[in-house]
Amino acid sequence: MDYTIIIADDHPLFRTALKSSVGHALKEPAIHEAGSIAELQMLLDNNASPDLILLDLHMPGAHGLSGLIFLRGQYPDVPVVIVSASDDQQIIQKTKNHGASGFIPKSTPLDDLKAAIIKVLDGENWWPDNFQPVDSKQSSDMEARLATLTPQQFRVLGMISEGLLNKQIAYDLNVSEATIKAHVTAIFKKLGVRSRTQAVIAIKALEIEMPGQVTEDHKTAD
Repeated sequence: MDYTIIIADDHPLFRTALKSSVGHALKEPAIHEAGSIAELQMLLDNNASPDLILLDLHMPGAHGLSGLIFLRGQYPDVPVVIVSASDDQQIIQKTKNHGASGFIPKSTPLDDLKAAIIKVLDGENWWPDNFQPVDSKQSSDMEARLATLTPQQFRVLGMISEGLLNKQIAYDLNVSEATIKAHVTAIFKKLGVRSRTQAVIAIKALEIEMPGQVTEDHKTAD
């Protein structure tokens, strides 16, 4: 079977290494790469029709779990596996709660990584051997609301969180400012907020700390 895989990670060297690993695990897969949430959305908008998305939690346009929540809300039939520098038990549990099909620490041996990819493509889940599931609260109301945003609304919300004004967002997305205002109004209604500040606070609340992973590389992704 010919598979289509999307690798979403903001580090080119790691994408190259992961692409090589996926190529060894599968027979001539079609692999697409995205270095940001915006690029990932563009691939999905252009009908990449992936069989699997390998997603880094920390990349431009993402606020912790927001990228995963968006993907599960808008593309529920596409399995998403988190590939992360962390193997923190709480982070793994949170991604599982939000519908991830697996979690692969970047330190995972090559053979295990291959096995994980094949297992998920076969319709199963894959978690690290040391993962111990724990009871945790269900998704918050805000997380459920975020999952209802359309792809364009999520894109606009991400740009709002970066401090862009409606005029700048309209220019970047090549649409009218009136269209952006309509999106903003819809976003506020879906999230149950009344201002841009409240919307930004809502999405930033989804950020997660990576124990021992505060690096210069990730400062721009926070």
